Amino acid sequence: MSTQEHTDRGPLDRDELAARVAQDIPDGSYVNLGIGQPTKVADHLAADSGVVLHTENGMLGMGPAAQDDEVDTDLTNAGKVPVTELPGAAYFHHADSFAMMRGGHLDVCVLGAFQVAGNGDLANWHTGAPDAIPAVGGAMDLAIGAKDVLVMMSLFAKDGSAKIVPACTYPLTGVGCVSRVYTDHGVFAVGPDGVTVLETYGLSFDELAERMDVPLQRA
Repeated sequence: MSTQEHTDRGPLDRDELAARVAQDIPDGSYVNLGIGQPTKVADHLAADSGVVLHTENGMLGMGPAAQDDEVDTDLTNAGKVPVTELPGAAYFHHADSFAMMRGGHLDVCVLGAFQVAGNGDLANWHTGAPDAIPAVGGAMDLAIGAKDVLVMMSLFAKDGSAKIVPACTYPLTGVGCVSRVYTDHGVFAVGPDGVTVLETYGLSFDELAERMDVPLQRA
């Protein structure tokens, strides 16, 4: 495998990014989608994939986001977004949902992040700013409990700094837990061997290397 550079187009939009993440989720997996951008992945899973979506608020078998007359205000995901249910969907207590997460019963979770370190450390619950509102939710349980942790986020912050960093400066959610990071400008494998660029969008490998402080290696 070699790094695929897509410099003939711009960065991925949110729907394209969600579709790219969905492409890598193995058929038949039990999956939790974090609040925010990751929830869009539900709209891009193939109907015959056999993927079963789990929610922190107590549901297995979540379908895509609800539209128009599908909306039932009693049927939402953990982010309070109205969703649909698939045949065979099941509901259970919030505590049972967390027991599934903590017990290692989820194959994959997709989370947002403020920062991901090159070794796979994750920071996604607090920026550390005095006026910021912490949002722990189930992120720590998912980061440690899921067998594979994927991150979906924009690559650059509003100030232009990269969110994949040599070491997280925000409070950690989990240590060495992330395996892959999906961003608008590229897909990256992270872990003990460092950061490997699998794909780029809108920027070349060399352009990414110039804008990021963490060393990059080609696939």
